Amino acid sequence: MTSPRELLNGWNIRAKKKMGQVFLADNNIAAKIVARAGVNRQSIVLEIGAGLGALTLPTALAAGRVYAVEKDAQLAQLLSTELLANHISNVEIVCQDILKLDLQAIAGKHPTPLLVMGNLPYNISSQILVKLIRCRNLISRAVLMFQKELAERLTARPGGRDYGRLSVMLQYCAAIKSLAVVEANAFFPKPRIDSEVLEIEFLAPKKRPVENENYLYEVIKAAFGRRRKTLKNSLIGSELGITKDIALEALAKAGIDPSRRAETLTVEEFVALSNALAPLKNSRS
Repeated sequence: MTSPRELLNGWNIRAKKKMGQVFLADNNIAAKIVARAGVNRQSIVLEIGAGLGALTLPTALAAGRVYAVEKDAQLAQLLSTELLANHISNVEIVCQDILKLDLQAIAGKHPTPLLVMGNLPYNISSQILVKLIRCRNLISRAVLMFQKELAERLTARPGGRDYGRLSVMLQYCAAIKSLAVVEANAFFPKPRIDSEVLEIEFLAPKKRPVENENYLYEVIKAAFGRRRKTLKNSLIGSELGITKDIALEALAKAGIDPSRRAETLTVEEFVALSNALAPLKNSRS
């Protein structure tokens, strides 16, 4: 594949910083990601942020079908030309904002769940991840490249500064594995920090069933909203709209010390807290 610098210069395009655009410039790394993702002819791939096609082309050679999502119309046109030049016909370019894209409309065309891949735009990585969590019934796995700081947050364990809202949301419903660390000099323009490729396998949370998943996410958000405060105070001062008595009763029912902070709770404890809070709030509202 032609280098990102040459492609962009040839089309008189500049990487858009406001869209978090950086392009993988190492074909060997792209091939390694596709291999480690286990892409095969049965794979229906949804690629987020296809860009110049560094990942799209090797993925298309291995997959049955690829939906390449690219919001930037200039890049979508460039990618279309690259696909034609490489005689690749199993890729459909979707020129839309991934946050507004109807995943059901794509997944519904196929009998098997989607494999989601991509080098995520760093400025909306968290929002994309939340969308994938909420739409995970359409997805088997996701193999995604994040800035290393975010990857460390997603895989963090309770008790540290990196452990937060996204850590709990993702670990509630998925198994996460690191596939590769990609140094910053493998991209153009060169970002400030390295990236990491994570494999996210979405699973049914059988060991920790929650009665109301949306409410669980609200509880997690409330708990980490003021993470320097005790859990009791974070809950009382949150958008959950609960009283001190309800907070204390729910914490006691879940077996959680009110003086603890959000980052010390396990995923299972958040589930227990959510399951304890919901009926108390409903019965007294």
